[in-house]
Formats: sequence, structure tokens, C-alpha cells
Amino acid sequence: MSAKLRIALAQLNLLVGDVSGNVVKIAAAAQRARDELHAHVVVFPELALTGYPPEDLLLRPDFIAQVEAGLVELARQVSGIDMVIGYPHREGGALFNAAALMRNGGIVARYHKQHLPNYSVFDEKRYFTPGSVACVVDIQGIPVALTICEDIWMPGPASQARAAGARLMLNLNASPFHTGKGEEREALLRQRVAEGGMAIVYVNQVGGQDELVFDGESLVVDAQGRTVLRAPAFEEGLYTVDVDAHGLVAAPAGALAPYRSEEEDIYRALVLGIRDYVDKNGFSGIVLGLSGGIDSALTLALAVDALGPARVQAIMLPSRYTSAISLEDAQATAQALQVHYTIISIEPAFNAFLESLKDEFAGLPHDSTEENIQARCRGVFLMAFANKRRKMVLTTGNKSEFAVGYATLYGDMAGGFAPLKDVPKTLVYRLARYRNDLAPVIPQRTLERAPTAELAPNQKDQDSLPPYEVLDPILHLYIEQDKGLEDIVAAGFGEAEVKRVLAMVDRNEYKRRQAPPGVRISRRAFGRDRRYPITCGFK
Repeated sequence: MSAKLRIALAQLNLLVGDVSGNVVKIAAAAQRARDELHAHVVVFPELALTGYPPEDLLLRPDFIAQVEAGLVELARQVSGIDMVIGYPHREGGALFNAAALMRNGGIVARYHKQHLPNYSVFDEKRYFTPGSVACVVDIQGIPVALTICEDIWMPGPASQARAAGARLMLNLNASPFHTGKGEEREALLRQRVAEGGMAIVYVNQVGGQDELVFDGESLVVDAQGRTVLRAPAFEEGLYTVDVDAHGLVAAPAGALAPYRSEEEDIYRALVLGIRDYVDKNGFSGIVLGLSGGIDSALTLALAVDALGPARVQAIMLPSRYTSAISLEDAQATAQALQVHYTIISIEPAFNAFLESLKDEFAGLPHDSTEENIQARCRGVFLMAFANKRRKMVLTTGNKSEFAVGYATLYGDMAGGFAPLKDVPKTLVYRLARYRNDLAPVIPQRTLERAPTAELAPNQKDQDSLPPYEVLDPILHLYIEQDKGLEDIVAAGFGEAEVKRVLAMVDRNEYKRRQAPPGVRISRRAFGRDRRYPITCGFK
């Protein structure tokens, strides 16, 4: 028996659907784990060959054929180290979410995921058949169980593995980020350690994939329930632990990355989500409308931190209602972040629309129609600018606005990605202050002035909405906790106000269905999490 088993945790950022590219990345990590870290086995995330989630690519026979060819190529390229690889495995007409132990060009053991999540952002039962048996394999003389993600969120597989003789568990994950997820995972792993009586090596992927961000933060918890390794969040890397013949786990000095504040976690998730969405989809950079308000200022800071100032273009699109302080604050933010900044008045375009529509509008009062025309003028300018320069428009709306429809379709909602889509307005202010603590880039006046769309004279958000300090808690209860009218009123909110807010949320589902994707940072975001009918009689 070897004196110890050295395990490398490969926390990688993989691209969904790019099997050949993922093979290259996996092979390089395995070779480094072998040659530089002297590991005996390297463990990769769930469905590493395909990236996660591959969604309906799994229904394509040609995609599964690419996966099978990728496994052959990986076996050809890597030897001298065991690899635990996640991939979709077809067997007897069924498709399984599988983990394979590859050794010296072949597969020596295979495990099929038993618990298939089918809630929140997950719909694995659409694609996979559940497994039912434990998989325990000898690695350097130690009996090791293979499990996948949801298997440790449920009781059963840990005790099953223990009964099959395992003394160590390797768990492959594609676990997306939401606030508080890190502490939740560690508490869960301690439960499974107590159940199975063995250490658990938990390997998670990192990176942005459409709305989802995977934070990594891979973990190793020893048989006494102590966390001995916590990998840095939002970063790729290879990390090692040693396990001896008695199951004792040792990690290098400094292996416990510290926990971060909620603001830092969310900010870094948003930065990673922007970077990967832009880069993985091949855009050269981004364009955004900079209004002088808090939302666009924060979005600009996030974009610069994600891509660098050279890849970011800010455009100020003033109208007759744009105040001087908005222009000043927008320019100050752009200068502080060192981005190229352009001012283009929308007045000629707005006047042209009004002139063309004057006969149709004759005798009718000024209302939100004219406000929306201004927003749509801006959308046309931003999209034209992005198209001409092969860039992508970032929209700047927040979760509070998306929730109640305080946004204009084909106007300020026009764009390719919405970084703040799951960020309530009150959290926008917290994140802006967090960013200013790193380096002051957002003017203090922007943080202090009353929010306004500036689409009408002396307009303020609170002319149309409850104060955000009231609105956001109501939205949280209704959207993220599924509380009804009576429960929300019982929480201390006025019935008339709650009814008004809920009605706004319900009638604006059609807008949200047409909105761009955005980074998910809560337990219930608009998009994959929350799928409500547009045409609906439920009250």
C-alpha cells in the first residue's frame, strides 16, 4: 500500500458544447497534476467533457458521439495518472450522468448519478436515467467511492458507499452560485461525513454559463467534519490534498481560502458572469448607455473590472429632460474608469418621431408613450453602435425594475446581457459602495440623489413606485419565497401597496420573457428559476 494518496482537485472553467476544447483543457490539467503536483489522481467537475448544463445538446446523437470520441482522445493523451471524469454515458438506450475512473488508457470504473435534481435551475430528469448502486474503486490501496453533486445533498449514497467498503468519497459537482451557498455546502458536507464516516473531496466547476455562475470553491472535509481545503472562489486552479492509509487528510499550508463578504461574493460573480458571457460568445467588447444614474454607473464598473477599459464603450444619450448633474456624473464615472465616452443627443431622433406621429397623437395627452419613445431612441443608437463595432450592448436595469415592469421594451431593455437583472435596487447601492471602497469611481452625488429615469420633467422613480426600501422586501417575499398577499401584509406591509406591487409583477411577465439573460445571484431569479405563464388568470 502506498504511504499516501495525493489527490488533485481540478477547478476548471469549461465551455458548454465544446467537447474538443474541453478535452484539451482537461488533458493539460491532468498532465500538470501529474508532472508538477505529483498527484496520483485528478478529479474533474460534473459533466466536465460537455460543460454544464448542456441542456438539449444531450438529445443529439451527434453530440453524444463527440463525447465518446473525446473520451478516446483523452485516454490517448493522458497516462501515468488516474482521472475521474464527468460525462454523459449512453448504455442500453438510457443516458446517465456519469463519472468514470480512467487509468492507463481505459475506464476501470464507472458511476451513475443516483439523485437527479429537477427544481430551480435544474431539469436533469428531462435527460438522464438515475443510477442505483455505489461505485467503490481502489486508488493507491484506498477504497474510494465516486458520487456526483446531488448525491451528497440527499441522505443515502454516503451510507451506501460506506456499506460497500469505501473509506474516502470523491464528489464531482456543477453547483451554481447564489448568495450564502458556500456556508450551505460546508454544512451539508459535514452531514454527509457524519453519515458515511469518511472524508469527502468536493470538486466544483467555475465560470459563467448564460445566467448561471459557478463559483468553484472546491472543498475537502475530513472524517471529523473539519474543512481542510477550501479553494478560492471564482478562480480556476489545481489544488491538492494527501490521504494516508488510515483516511487521514492533510492539505498544504494556506489551503483554506477565507470567506468573503456578501457584497464581494456578488460583485465577483457579476464580473465573472459578464466576462464569460462576452468572451465565450466571441464579442470584442461591450457598449452601454451611461445615464449618470447608479445602475449604469455600477454596470460600467462591473464591465471594466470584467474586460478592462479598452473593451468598454460608454455612450451618454441626453434628451431635453437630462439634467446637467447627470451629464457631469456620467462623465466623471467614465473618466474615473478610463473608458472611451461619447455624447450623442437623442433630440433630433425624438423630434422626428413626434413629428411623424403628430397627426395620430393630436388631441391626446402626453403620457408614457412619449417617455417610451425616448427610451427606444436610445435603444436604437446603442444597438447600431454595437452592431457597427461588433460589440454587445449591456443593459443596466435591475431586478426591482424588471419585477414591476419599470422598463421599456425595445428601449432600455434592448441588449444582449443584463448584469443587474437579479440585483434589487437596494443591493445596487450596496455594491456601488463596495466598489467605491476598492477605489472611488462612482460619484458620491450619484449614490445620494433620488433615482430618476429622466423621461419627463422633474421625474423620480418614487412617482411611480413605492420607495425601494419598501418595494424590495415585498418583491423578495413574493418572488423568491412565493408568499401570497396575506402573508406579505402580515409581515408588516400595507395591503393596498402590496396589492399594487403584486399586480405590477403579474402583468409584466410578458416583458420579462423578452428580456436578455442576466447573472443569477439569488435563489430565485427571473429566467430558468421562475417560469410563469404570460396569459394567466391566477390572482
